[in-house]
Amino acid sequence: MTTIDPVSTAGLVTREVRTGSRDGAPTRIAVARRTYRADRAQVWGALTDAERLPRWFLPVSGDLRAGGRYQLEGNAGGVVERCDEPESFAVTWEFGGMVSWLQVHLSPSDGGTALELVHEAPVDPDFWAQFGPGAVGVGWDLALMGLGLHLDSGTPVDPEVAAAFTLTPEGVEFVRRAAAGWGEAAAADGDDPAAAREAADRTVAFYTTPPAEDAP
Repeated sequence: MTTIDPVSTAGLVTREVRTGSRDGAPTRIAVARRTYRADRAQVWGALTDAERLPRWFLPVSGDLRAGGRYQLEGNAGGVVERCDEPESFAVTWEFGGMVSWLQVHLSPSDGGTALELVHEAPVDPDFWAQFGPGAVGVGWDLALMGLGLHLDSGTPVDPEVAAAFTLTPEGVEFVRRAAAGWGEAAAADGDDPAAAREAADRTVAFYTTPPAEDAP
């Protein structure tokens, strides 16, 4: 992965947390926004072309048209609920027995493209208290960074380097900045500020602690 300035790169994303509901059940909504130096057609292609997605995110299989089912390798799958090229798409995000909802919107902005990602999920009070929005939000920050690197260079992001990024000094600082931003967004939506900061700290530890080695 190209060397990045973690402070400035994390600062390219603006973060918002909202409270919502679906079918009478409470949800929390993480919103991430970033502008790219690429036109909307280029960004749309990187987001929706099955051959390009693995260059910055994950391999995908299935039917990427509206009504089809998709599956990201080792991650979420779901249904393509809507696909309005080149403006927006919506999918269900099904992982670990849980269903949430993802929308992406693209709009022209100062010669580039503004991307808005909206991820709405049911509330697990214990999980939210432990990690807040950063559990999902930092993951999207990392993905949006990978997208930016791919769009800027036109080359694939090395998946092994990307997987190890959060264990590097630059990666740790990036995660710290991103998690703090999500904590501030949660507090702005009504969470206790001290609890939001503590949840952000636990999110940082989650993303930056090396996995335990198997015992011999």
